[in-house]
Amino acid sequence: MTALESQDWSAIWLTIKLAATVTLLLLLLGTPIAWWLAHTRSRWRSVASALVAMPIVLPPTVLGFYLLLLMGPDGPVGRATQALGIGLLPFTFGGLVVASTFYSLPFVVQPIQNAMEAIGPRPLEVAATLRASPWDAFWSVVVPLARPGFLAGAILGFAHTVGEFGVVLMIGGNIPGVTRVVSVQIFDHVEALEYARAHWLAAGMVGFSFIVLLLLYTLSPQARRS
Repeated sequence: MTALESQDWSAIWLTIKLAATVTLLLLLLGTPIAWWLAHTRSRWRSVASALVAMPIVLPPTVLGFYLLLLMGPDGPVGRATQALGIGLLPFTFGGLVVASTFYSLPFVVQPIQNAMEAIGPRPLEVAATLRASPWDAFWSVVVPLARPGFLAGAILGFAHTVGEFGVVLMIGGNIPGVTRVVSVQIFDHVEALEYARAHWLAAGMVGFSFIVLLLLYTLSPQARRS
């Protein structure tokens, strides 16, 4: 028996594809959320911060259960996707992307928000005196100064999506080549008492986790200081 067989490689490829897609979406969606949280004085800031952070403390099966109801045939999201001709999202790759985006949201938003808060108002005030538009100031001042936050958010978002289990099992099930990611594949091997095959995938996840943390502590100044 080889260390990894075709279904293992399929799960690895699907996991990488899912994590890369979710990380890109989270950078696009999380940046304006982080900017608003970093600068707003709205009384709703605490409520929004709590909602963003909820996946950190919420059991993944609970989040997956309610997302399953929302995206199911009787849920508002499910009815909307059927009306748009998309069909139902549960047990599809698209459903995994939506669920993983919610689940990994705080791991991208919070590092970017912290980096934006650390910039302070002075650089933006200087850019305004030089007649830079808000858009120019964002790209010329905020993005370069907040680069460590973007980098940490991308690394953490990718790693957290790779390691998730409960949410993907609730929303995606266990369909080979469609929704069976590495964590589910390891569970399948253990259930079948195929410990040697589970070990190869599990050891790979251990090595991946170490590399992620090594990158984070090497490239992030805040992580090095802590």
